[in-house]
Amino acid sequence: MKKYNKLIRDKIPEIINKRGGKVIIHKANSQEYWKKLKEKLLEEVKEFFKNETIEELADILEVVEAIRVFKKFDNKKVLDVKRKKLRERGGFRKRIILEES
Repeated sequence: MKKYNKLIRDKIPEIINKRGGKVIIHKANSQEYWKKLKEKLLEEVKEFFKNETIEELADILEVVEAIRVFKKFDNKKVLDVKRKKLRERGGFRKRIILEES
């Protein structure tokens, strides 16, 4: 068996079992889950850097959503803050690179 010690999607154990594999899993407590969510976000971003696909971007969004839920951030409030920052500071669509300040 290969060791992982990482956060996985909810249905992965079932998928592995259906393919004849065996898994050893445990449910993370809040402290471990928060640590593993942050690790998973970094992992998914690194994967996107290697493979810039819609699937990899979707994985990042899934982790961000799990973080939002875990931190009990209201989705409307997150979007309101995002819109406020966009209105006040802009987005990234103009491709502006700051060279010096």
